[in-house]
Amino acid sequence: MKDTHLTITRFSNLELSDIILKGLNDAGFTHCTPIQDKALPLSLRGKDIAGQAQTGTGKTATFLLATFQHLLNDESERIKNPRAIIIAPTRELAIQIHKDALLLAKHLNFRYALIYGGTDYQKQLEQIKSNVDIIIGTPGRIIDFYRQQAFSLEHVQVVVLDEADRMFDLGFIKDIRYLLKRMPTPAARLNMLFSATLSYRVIELAYEHMNNPVLIRIESEEVTSKAIQQSAYCPANEQKLPLLVGILQQQQPQRSIVFVNTKRCAELLNDTLNANGFKTAALSGDVPQQKRQRMLTDFQENHISLLIATDVAARGLHIADVSHVFNYDLPQDVEDYVHRIGRTARFGASGIAISFICEQYAYSMPDIEEYIGQKIPVQAIPKELLADVIVPEKAPEKHKPPHKSNKPFKHHAPKPRAVSHENPQSQDSE
Repeated sequence: MKDTHLTITRFSNLELSDIILKGLNDAGFTHCTPIQDKALPLSLRGKDIAGQAQTGTGKTATFLLATFQHLLNDESERIKNPRAIIIAPTRELAIQIHKDALLLAKHLNFRYALIYGGTDYQKQLEQIKSNVDIIIGTPGRIIDFYRQQAFSLEHVQVVVLDEADRMFDLGFIKDIRYLLKRMPTPAARLNMLFSATLSYRVIELAYEHMNNPVLIRIESEEVTSKAIQQSAYCPANEQKLPLLVGILQQQQPQRSIVFVNTKRCAELLNDTLNANGFKTAALSGDVPQQKRQRMLTDFQENHISLLIATDVAARGLHIADVSHVFNYDLPQDVEDYVHRIGRTARFGASGIAISFICEQYAYSMPDIEEYIGQKIPVQAIPKELLADVIVPEKAPEKHKPPHKSNKPFKHHAPKPRAVSHENPQSQDSE
């Protein structure tokens, strides 16, 4: 990890307890990132924060450290029911926050409940009933257990809303307001909100449910990180697969993510890339939670090197050392472009983002460039970069070629065929 993204402020110079500093030292953290440098001195003194920062800049540690210190400062008798609630829009983000909390609070005695939908209902219910200090979870499952009177919100001292803009996108704001209105008044608790953008609706939420929050914007003039090398190609639809395979063979990234717009396209790519010798997995909205977690673990542990994902994975995934992000399909929402490529170049590292401006989604590029405030360089497609591709026999009929190819293949499998790349039209159900 490079340290060019760090400030000169050391954690040891902040008002953090020695036991928290010990956990930071064990984790190898010595200096603050810009968001930590701006927000922690205020939140450690009880000031509410509404922060805007790019993904991968250390905002999770910001609110975790402030939460830990606030709870340590409370000298009252141990209270039954949770004292802090951290709310995330997606289960992947909730799981990652919990993982970071365990790392940073290694020497603390806090008890956690990790709450999210899709799996382990009874196990989570029993966990949340066990007098935990901190709840980390998604809104729907938290409300479900609250309505069952599994816990109380009367003693909450710290509230964190992470990726608040995503809460709006996913329709969770009514749930958030439901929870906040049942907690102590904003003045009686520490409130922290973080968002990729401090839009009007996010700021309105902050002022409605927080105690005169301080607005902090980090690098607001830069929509995308300078550490990400962005480029694009303009392939015809039938060139997309050969081009992707050619780039993967040429650059051989150790860990990369390919984003597509539909579940069917993800499945097609997964089958085809596997047939061409790549270790892949496809992640979309209807993948069961346990299988999803197994995929992400395999990805993090390099059992698979290439994750094919719909936008369900564009936010909330904090996976180290993703060197390449491919927009096989350009996103139809400009903000999704920023969040997709933000999966690389995290925590001061550098990364590469390659987009395909194909016939079907080319209309998205002008809006993307206007939103990020820069032109994305377009590269020529040399003939040698278009690889010969094996299409597996089980490929859906509509994706099989209209005629057989007589070209030689670089990989060998039974009955290799040329490939057609029309993208499936059915949208992924998230």
